[in-house]
Amino acid sequence: MTAPGPDGGRRGPGPGGDPRPTVRPTRVRDVAAIAVVAALLGNIGVQLAYGSLPALPVAAAVVVAALAAAEAAGGFVLRRRIARRDGAAPVPALVAARAVLLAKASSVGGAVVAGLWAGVLMHTLPRAAVVVAAADDSVVAGIGLVSAVALVAAALWLEHCCRAPDDPDDTDGGIRST
Repeated sequence: MTAPGPDGGRRGPGPGGDPRPTVRPTRVRDVAAIAVVAALLGNIGVQLAYGSLPALPVAAAVVVAALAAAEAAGGFVLRRRIARRDGAAPVPALVAARAVLLAKASSVGGAVVAGLWAGVLMHTLPRAAVVVAAADDSVVAGIGLVSAVALVAAALWLEHCCRAPDDPDDTDGGIRST
């Protein structure tokens, strides 16, 4: 919701009444809060249904790790192109916007997955010395947790890499008059 301007009208969502929408960087505390809530819910779910669950697949953790690697690599490529290093081709604005959207979605999704793996670990780790299945599931959940945290880190990195470099000549907010 926007606040009324001095003339009683509505100002746009941007700073100073700028009608262009703004995208704020993802905050680590928000991602951490999502992970904590997912861990608590995941732990409750695992406690209720652990006996009827099949063995946890290692492939689920490996896929998340592959996504993390792809996003981190994409961040490095976009960072070089946005900064125009070594004569790199410029990045179209829509590509950068899509990369930011992917990064924001991946950071939230990775936080949920990390929380769920942490919830599984909270249940299986104390039982790992006694129950063989819990020991195996603890290893898979540990790999999954590390992979999901790597995905969140890669997503935050990709989002950081999509920031436009500061332009000291840019005093009009990117609007160019012709």
